Amino acid sequence: MRIHIATDHAGLEFSTQLQHHLAAAGHDVVDHGPVEYDALDDYPSFCIRAAQAVVRDQEAGIEALGVVFGGSGNGEQIAANKVLGVRAALAWSIATAELAREHNDANVIAIGARQHTFDEAVTFIDRFIATPFSGEERHARRIAQLAAYETDGSLEPDPRAERGQPDVLDADDSSFDPEAG
Repeated sequence: MRIHIATDHAGLEFSTQLQHHLAAAGHDVVDHGPVEYDALDDYPSFCIRAAQAVVRDQEAGIEALGVVFGGSGNGEQIAANKVLGVRAALAWSIATAELAREHNDANVIAIGARQHTFDEAVTFIDRFIATPFSGEERHARRIAQLAAYETDGSLEPDPRAERGQPDVLDADDSSFDPEAG
């Protein structure tokens, strides 16, 4: 499988170790991160490029996933999720890594390189890569809803509308006072 990885300075040492680990496991590793340490570099462009590459490969029929990481993994996950077709999940345990694939068909995993030991993080990444999407109808339906919103902004009907209540997104409640909380 092709694995696209990206980080910033916070995960550079982790990145080198991870590339060796993934290559030893037989994966084709493509690094989209920095080539040298720069404490002022920024993760968005690195992570977005990795996420774009995952989508491009998957659309071309190439089996591919992504791994993005930094200090906490939060910003890296957010950056990856800006790419149309990406479902990036922040994993902090074996269970969250597995469920991200099994239930959400996540194609990118985000890891906080400063939050876990290398061995812990690799366990999450390996489980993520090894876990297939379950394909269960309820999960496929939910992923389709996310894709519909992502492409055209459509949402399932608001259940309040069936009760004659306004959709909260359509309500013009000018009585809200932010000072009152």
